[in-house]
Amino acid sequence: MATIMNPYISFRSDARAALEFYHSVFGGELDLRPFEDFEFAKTGNSLDDAKIMHGHLRAPNGLNLMAADTPESMEWKGGTAISITLSGEDKDELQGYWDKLTAGATIGEPLLQAPWGDWFGMFTDKFGVDWMVNIAGAPTDG
Repeated sequence: MATIMNPYISFRSDARAALEFYHSVFGGELDLRPFEDFEFAKTGNSLDDAKIMHGHLRAPNGLNLMAADTPESMEWKGGTAISITLSGEDKDELQGYWDKLTAGATIGEPLLQAPWGDWFGMFTDKFGVDWMVNIAGAPTDG
C-alpha cells in the first residue's frame, strides 16, 4: 500500500454534522464511531457519549477525510492554521465541490481565474474549516 496523507479535523461537537455534510458533497463510504460504542473510550460524561470518537469518509475518487470530537474533559484547540486544498484539472468536478462546500460558507477569495492561469478560490465552510480550490488552467496574458 502506498503512503497517503489524510486530513484529520478536530471538532468540539460538530464532527458528525460536518462529516455527514462532506459525505453529501463527495459521496463514498462514511464510518462514524461514537464514544458510546467503545467501553475504553467512555469518558463518564453522558454529553460525550454520542460524540464521534473517530469518523472516516472514503470517497470513491480516493479522497479521504477523518474527524473526531474532543471530549469535554479535554482541551479543544479550535481551528488551526491549516487549510484543506482540492486541486486538479477537472473543472466540472472541482467547481461542483466548490458549489456544494460553500453553502453557508464565508468566501475569502471567490473562485476566479488567477494571473497564473489557474482558477483559484478560498473559503471557510460552515463548520469553520478552511478550504482552497485550485483548478489547473492555461496561463493568461498579462
